[in-house]
Order: sequence, then structure tokens, then C-alpha cells
Amino acid sequence: MKGRTKRQAGPKPARGRSAPGKTGDLAASRAKRSSRRPRAEAKGGADNLGKYVYCVVSATEPLRFGAIGIGAKPAEVQTVNYKGIAAIVSDTPLEVYDPTRENVLAHERVNETVMRTHTVIPMSFGAVFKTREDIIELLRGAYNAFHDVLSKMEDKLEFGLKVLWDRDVMIREIEREDEDIRRLKNEIASQKGSTYFARVQYGRMADAALQNLADRYVADIFGQLRDVCVASRANKPIGDKMIMNAAFLVARNQEAAFDARVKKIGAQYHKLTFKYTGPWPPYNFVNIRLKLERAKDAQ
Repeated sequence: MKGRTKRQAGPKPARGRSAPGKTGDLAASRAKRSSRRPRAEAKGGADNLGKYVYCVVSATEPLRFGAIGIGAKPAEVQTVNYKGIAAIVSDTPLEVYDPTRENVLAHERVNETVMRTHTVIPMSFGAVFKTREDIIELLRGAYNAFHDVLSKMEDKLEFGLKVLWDRDVMIREIEREDEDIRRLKNEIASQKGSTYFARVQYGRMADAALQNLADRYVADIFGQLRDVCVASRANKPIGDKMIMNAAFLVARNQEAAFDARVKKIGAQYHKLTFKYTGPWPPYNFVNIRLKLERAKDAQ
């Protein structure tokens, strides 16, 4: 659909970065090593229950979010609190979760519910801790890092924007506008005999022209969104059709302005397809792995 800018909300599918990101990679790794058990053992009862951690928030009092957690029967979601911050958790068997669509959507569902009222630091998918005390130790060891990031991310949301084009359509447009490329194509069509070297030259010229055009589009889109976001990040495009794969950090009170600006840009570029998603927790803008490692070393 050309120029599409409708925002897609709701749980993300289990693909690539949409599975919860880098924020808690180290913590999740430590949790998995400490809780890895055969699946048969995980079914033994309450003694074998651990804690699944979804995210970290600022909270001075215990919180409850209902039965929305991961598991065949959605688990009750609540907090483990420590000095003004809290981990959002639910009881879970001590097992390693596979990143199936159902499991990832359950993880996302909790984060999206919590972020409606709180600033969240999203944890990596599959962070299972053996005990409540292990979570307290994580919060204590990385307290300064969590507190600092929560302060910086307060009242901010992430939006995703992917821009795609039809490569063949854009090549035809380039051929119309670029005299050198058009002339070379006509020469190839009229030549008798081998056209190998001419076709190689044409391919190089066309690829360079496409890249220059994509760069101009992307620079303009980033430029037009600069004043309605706090920060932006360019991720690697996926496939031949995608020219932009970006994440934007937006203040809650700027959400409507950002939304309107994306739609305005989409209307300007009717030959491009815009895939606009969010709001999400700030996966692309929160990475406290280094600080977690330092906390571990200091213990």
C-alpha cells in the first residue's frame, strides 16, 4: 500500500528485535544458568517455582497487575520492591522458555500493560530467577544503573518506523531522470554481440543512484522528525525493499505531534510504504549491560 502510515499497535510478533531486547541480557543469562532444570522437574509443585522478570520500574509500594503473565494459565503479575524501584514478576516453573510466538506475546503483553502507567526498563525474554532474594540481589547490585535509566526514560516511549520501496519502480524512475543511465540502457538494448561489460557498468551506476536516492529519502525523514522526538536510532534495513529501519524515542506529551508528523511525511512520499508501530518500551534506547557487569564485578 503506497504511502501507508497507519500505526500498528498491540503485541509484536516473535521476530528479530521485537523479542525483548538487550536491556537485561546479562541478568537473563545469569538467571537462566541458575535456574536451568529439566522440564519434568519443573512440574513438581510450589517448591519448584521461580520468578519470571518482565521489566523494572520505579515504585515505592507493591503493585499488582492481574493474571496476565506468561504460562499456559496466565500467572498473576506483581512487584518485587527494593528502595524505590521494583521488578515486575510472576511465578513460573524453573524452566527455560522457548521464544515461541505465544510466549513472546505474553512477555510483551505484560510490558505494554505496565508501561501505560509506568516508565519501564524492559528485560530480555526468558529471565527466570530461582528466588525472590535473587531478584533483590539484582536490584541491589545494579541499583544505580536502574535508577539512572529510569530517570532518563521517564515518560518516554519508543516508536518504530520502517520505510520500503519497490526497487523496480524506483529504477524506472531513475532511468527517466538520469541521462547517463538512460543512455547506457539504450546502448545495451541496441548493441549486437556481447553486452557484458556495459551491463556491469549499468548495474553499478543504477545501484549507486538507488543508494543515493535512498540516502536522501532517509535523511529527509529523520530531519522532519527531529523536532518531535527526543532521540532516534537507525537500525540495519532488512531485505532489498527496506531503505529505513528506525526507532524513535518520543516524550508522552509529544506522541500526538509525532504521530501527525509521520502521517504528513507519508503523504509526501506516495511511492514509499511506511510501516509505523508503537508505542513500545524503549528497547532500542536502554542498554545497561555494561553497568550490570560492573555491578557483578563489584560484588
